[in-house]
Amino acid sequence: MADERHPEKSDGSGDTGQGPQHIVVTYPGYHRAFATWIERRLESHGHRVTLQRWDPSRDQPLDEALGDLLLARGQVLLVLSDWFFQIGPRREGEWNAVLRGFVAENAERFAAVNLTNRPLLPATAVLEPVDLWGVNEPEAERRLLSRLALTPASPPRELPYAPGSRYPSDPVEVWGEVPRRNRQFTGRDELLNQLQQRLTDAGQGASVCTLVGMSGIGKTQIAAEYAHRFSPDYDVVWWVNSDQRNTQRDRFGELAVELGVTESSEPGERIRAVRETLRRGEPYSRWLLIFDGWEEPEEAAQYIPQGGTGHVLITSRNRSWSSLTDIVDVSGFVRSESVGYLMRRAPHVTGDEADQVAAEFNDVPLQMAQAAAWLGESGMEAGEYLRMVRQGGFSETADRSVLTDYPESSFTSWSILINKLRQTEPRTVELLTLCSAFAPGRIPLGLVRGLPAEDLPENLRWITSDLPAWARALDSLVNYSVLARDSRGDSRGASGDVLGPQQESVHMHRVVHGIVGELTASADREVYREVVRGLLAEADPGNPQDSRSWPRYAELLPHLGSSGSLSSRAPRTQTLLLNCLRYCFNGGEFRVGAELAERIRERWSELLAPDASPMLALTTLQGNILRAGGRFHEAHELDSARLELLRGATTTDEEELMTATSCLAADQRFLGQWGEALQMQREVVSTSLRLLGPDEWTTLLAHHNLGVGLRLLGRYAEAYEVDLGTLRRREALLRNRHPDTLSSANACARDLRLMGRYQEALSRQEMCVRRHIQVLGPQHPKTLWARHNLLLCERRAGTSERDSGAVLASLLEQQEQAAGRSHFTTYALITDYGNQLRRSGDLAQARELIDEAENGWRRLLGQAHPVPTAMQTNAGLVLQAEGDRDGALNMFEQALVGTRVLLGDDHPTTLGCALNAACGRNFVGRLDEAVELSRETLRRSVHVLGEDHPLTLSCQVALAADLRAVREHTEAGKQEEDALQRLTRTLGAQHPHTLSARQRVRPYWDFEPNLS
Repeated sequence: MADERHPEKSDGSGDTGQGPQHIVVTYPGYHRAFATWIERRLESHGHRVTLQRWDPSRDQPLDEALGDLLLARGQVLLVLSDWFFQIGPRREGEWNAVLRGFVAENAERFAAVNLTNRPLLPATAVLEPVDLWGVNEPEAERRLLSRLALTPASPPRELPYAPGSRYPSDPVEVWGEVPRRNRQFTGRDELLNQLQQRLTDAGQGASVCTLVGMSGIGKTQIAAEYAHRFSPDYDVVWWVNSDQRNTQRDRFGELAVELGVTESSEPGERIRAVRETLRRGEPYSRWLLIFDGWEEPEEAAQYIPQGGTGHVLITSRNRSWSSLTDIVDVSGFVRSESVGYLMRRAPHVTGDEADQVAAEFNDVPLQMAQAAAWLGESGMEAGEYLRMVRQGGFSETADRSVLTDYPESSFTSWSILINKLRQTEPRTVELLTLCSAFAPGRIPLGLVRGLPAEDLPENLRWITSDLPAWARALDSLVNYSVLARDSRGDSRGASGDVLGPQQESVHMHRVVHGIVGELTASADREVYREVVRGLLAEADPGNPQDSRSWPRYAELLPHLGSSGSLSSRAPRTQTLLLNCLRYCFNGGEFRVGAELAERIRERWSELLAPDASPMLALTTLQGNILRAGGRFHEAHELDSARLELLRGATTTDEEELMTATSCLAADQRFLGQWGEALQMQREVVSTSLRLLGPDEWTTLLAHHNLGVGLRLLGRYAEAYEVDLGTLRRREALLRNRHPDTLSSANACARDLRLMGRYQEALSRQEMCVRRHIQVLGPQHPKTLWARHNLLLCERRAGTSERDSGAVLASLLEQQEQAAGRSHFTTYALITDYGNQLRRSGDLAQARELIDEAENGWRRLLGQAHPVPTAMQTNAGLVLQAEGDRDGALNMFEQALVGTRVLLGDDHPTTLGCALNAACGRNFVGRLDEAVELSRETLRRSVHVLGEDHPLTLSCQVALAADLRAVREHTEAGKQEEDALQRLTRTLGAQHPHTLSARQRVRPYWDFEPNLS
């Protein structure tokens, strides 16, 4: 440790060591955090501080640059580390000379603190630096004041909070896998300061910046350096790899655990909880989110908190982020940064030579890193290196697309490196070739060490047995800037447990991956890909239904294509692929799952017969994913072809045929083919009972789907009987907290509501929602659907005392986060929210939402479908509320005609449309037609739903109104009196329906879309 002497000063500047002093704190940008802390502490003791970021031009003499610092009054405090002496860079001899000369002559004006445990230049002793490395804040402050001969204030002045208040050596409260700090990070000081200023100056809720630039330009490195350099400004720093949507969802959701805001493992719930917690700023108001490699901004609202005092930093190649965020363009190094970087990593290179190398590679940071690593490690003269690069050129088979925006000499420079490694470090090349069999980005390389040696080719068996050789090979690739150690590859995990080599991961830039893949391609390349396929299969958790295994599947998914897994005949690999699809289905990754399923199908169609067991399993999963994602027609086409294939086979497994039939029935239900679907579902139930018995999981699912089919056809009492039986069996076999049991409980409550038994439905649904929240969490898609049903139950029961519009708006926001705006479950909620807004008088927004939902339903389902057809009656109710009676009647009549054609005259949806059409006719003066339609509708409703059903009673009240309009008062009075008595008996005297009927308010029917 340096001596802490602090001689009295007498420099003629008026500074005596007593009273307020002026100190110039001089620091490299790399140590901005410590310089800011020093400033704050000195100011708290009453002194004036000037911060001076110091990066003088390499062309300026060093004594002149240091002399400029002395132009200010007071003492100059240098913030030293080995990094400080690399500024420029300048030769060691130049520094020693100026320290022994100019600095020694002005020693009374200079002081220093040391932030490293590595040795400094010998002549640094003249500065008498005091060590701040490895000490706590009180001791660091004591040493700082002692070195500057300053008397501590008693007590120190309390300063208002400002960025950088925390002691830099104190860890951030929550630190989320930010890449290790790059000790070779060069320059970019102006850009980093500009970035920090933009984020700080942005208004609350708008502190979002996107770093935009081409691949390899250094965006990730800048984001990582920002996180490290400005970490004292934040309590939470969380890094999210965003090149894969599923990885992004899982990684962002993991922050919920760190914040302690939810115990749910469901991604949608975690994402919502994190956004809301950060928006509120509790428990942390100073947070930084970094989304690295986020190319598509469509889902930005799902992740970026809309408010709060934190900051969001995004890296992307996509300039369309400019419509949502502030944009910071990232270009190549300026020439002085390139030259300085090369000279620091390769000290034997002169400034002129470094300038030539930088010009050769257009100052692109990724290529500069490779060139500097090569020159520094090999010691080759720069002239020889440039000659080799310029003469090499591309190989005839090289894929030039991997070097878009790069000079051709870049490929040659990598070729030089790999040829050298082949001669001197063959095992390093073997490891690099293995890496190229993965996808670019994060590579879980350590998994290979978990494979048995006999599963590896002979030339790779050293990986599992020779740990020192493994470490040397990895170190070499990192030193040559081919790989970067991933933050999850640190020696300790988040829990503090020591991580072994099997948990080690690395990161390979996509450009480097493309180049290396070309240069290491050989006849035995398939051998390496086979190894990766084996380790991916070995890493399969085997339980894609368990959300705890989803992060591992998200990690494996990107490497399936590059490893050749999609074309593998190995049963274990094919099982992995199917499990990855199951993960996508259960985790809600429908888009990713659909793309993966199609890629698998393309490959398997060349390997497997259409009726092979893996291919049939693929079809089931692909259809489920397409259907869950709202791609109903594609799912129907797929499932139809499979069922036709199985029915035409000479021998068919009955269970396979049953599965295919069940899938097609599901497609038909979504496509509005409800009669055909019910017939097929009855076949499924019958076959399952015969093959598997009444209590098997498949049989219970078949009964549940039978209830869905009956409910869609308006046969609510039959649906309830089936659903209640399924619920009782599931409660007995699975218990009442199983997700399948919860689905049955939700179905029973819906049946009761549609049957008009509102209070009973509400009572059941309240319990059902509580259990959904307890078991699945409040944001699980099934919970959101249950909560939606609860709101409908409350409305129908007339017991909602809260602002149901605000509740629906909040639920819609959560639903959109979980499933997206264009998902069919979201459209159902948009419809009900629009209906609620119409009832509350917000007609403009109601019209907007109803139109959005109707158009969305038509895109998903087509024109000739009951749901978009019936949606016209909702649009008519908006027009009627706006006073456009002719327009309203037109919509009512279209809905009535369409539902009669699609569903028949007796379906409850048709009856509801008829109720509204009769109202429309009355309002435009077509009174006789209104009476005729009202009589017919009441008769049919009594027959279908019964005399006491609320829809029947609404039809009776409407008929009374139409009879009064044509002056048939006697019959009108009888109908009205009977309806009021029944409403009072069934719903209660204070129910809104009863009160409206008593006040002679014309009843209407709004359509609630339902596909399940």
